[in-house]
Amino acid sequence: MKRIVVLGGGESGAGAAVLAKKEGFDVFLSDMSAIKDKYKKLLDDHGIEWEEGHHTEEKILNADEVIKSPGIPNEAPMVAKLINQGTHIISEIEFAGRYTNSKMICITGSNGKTTTTSLIYHIFKSAGYNVGLAGNIGKSLALQVAEDPHEYYIIELSSFQLDNMYDFRANIAILLNITPDHLDRYDNCMQNYVDAKMRIIQNQTENDSFIYWNDDPIIKRELSKYNIKAVQCPFSELREKGSIGYIEEGQYKIEKPTPFNMEQEELSLTGKHNIYNSLAAGIASNISGIKKDVIRKSLGDFPGVEHRLEKVTTVGGVLYVNDSKATNVDACWYALESMKQPTILILGGKDKGNDYNEIKELVKKKCVGLVYLGADNTKLHNFFDELGLPVRDTHSMKECVEACYEMAEPGQTVLLSPCCASFDLFRNMEDRGEQFKTLVRNL
Repeated sequence: MKRIVVLGGGESGAGAAVLAKKEGFDVFLSDMSAIKDKYKKLLDDHGIEWEEGHHTEEKILNADEVIKSPGIPNEAPMVAKLINQGTHIISEIEFAGRYTNSKMICITGSNGKTTTTSLIYHIFKSAGYNVGLAGNIGKSLALQVAEDPHEYYIIELSSFQLDNMYDFRANIAILLNITPDHLDRYDNCMQNYVDAKMRIIQNQTENDSFIYWNDDPIIKRELSKYNIKAVQCPFSELREKGSIGYIEEGQYKIEKPTPFNMEQEELSLTGKHNIYNSLAAGIASNISGIKKDVIRKSLGDFPGVEHRLEKVTTVGGVLYVNDSKATNVDACWYALESMKQPTILILGGKDKGNDYNEIKELVKKKCVGLVYLGADNTKLHNFFDELGLPVRDTHSMKECVEACYEMAEPGQTVLLSPCCASFDLFRNMEDRGEQFKTLVRNL
């Protein structure tokens, strides 16, 4: 019996362990951190051996194959040992793909992944398709394949997941954009990160589709390096040579495979970045044979994504917006670009090698104040203080919201769009967003 070891006991790892058990493997799961009770119960219910708080080498290094959770870097001591001895390491998505023939619609990009994935899922559900949501959001793909199979899966893929995918094939691959992110995990080398993103098109055939943003300079450069077999379906904000989706004279238009159009102002998502997300989602739905009236209705009634430009409430004439998902500079750029009122911007967290020059001009144009929120705000002070805007230095969400309340005036917006990961002060970006919303609603 082949031995599968799973590293990481969260949603991804626990699901992978259940599928491996179902497929007849000898399974062991190990996590250096504590495992949540719901995952312990899932593992126990399936008779899977597990450990938490440490790694037992003799139970891990004898694996025939290892399924690694995406959050664990290759530099982790146990992973390094596995790599050195030549053990094959894969992702949960790669493993799950071996045991299903369902259609895979896969979305990656530095920004917009969650919104686009959620929008496509919304359209497919509205169309009555038998569809599952997986990857970075939703339930573990492996667990769904094992216990709740679907005909279609809408999968959000991070670069970390793509790193350990080899034979997996996306029937529809969507690449929204590529901008600097997670460079701390890629030896501070942009090309390494780019190469990871481009893995979304590996193994595609002429029966598959590749949807991508035609205006992205990095994507344009990279395309020439690949022998792309899939049908190419580029989109752009304006009608460009080769684009099959675009905006023209206030109309949202898709040319192929079935001509489709609707009024741009009828789209539920606003802002330039959401035009791209809506175009990618519409093209994927069109390719999948969903009826025009369903696509039109779903693009118009999609409620949006939590922690992404989420309007929380208005207090004393000040609008508070939660964009905690903006964990890189480019995401913050899109958020600022969409602001209509003078803005107090909340920045900070765990810096991933950020270059703040990208948002410097927008900060000068849109912002009337800055609130730094992090364990160490030195880099923010060094870069932004010279702009001459009012600045407050805070080290907890309570301090941060109090500072914003004191600074903001009626007719202004307070925007939490931090540019950074959340792990210095919060469990994750959801925790950061939830704390912000709770404190704002209690003002």
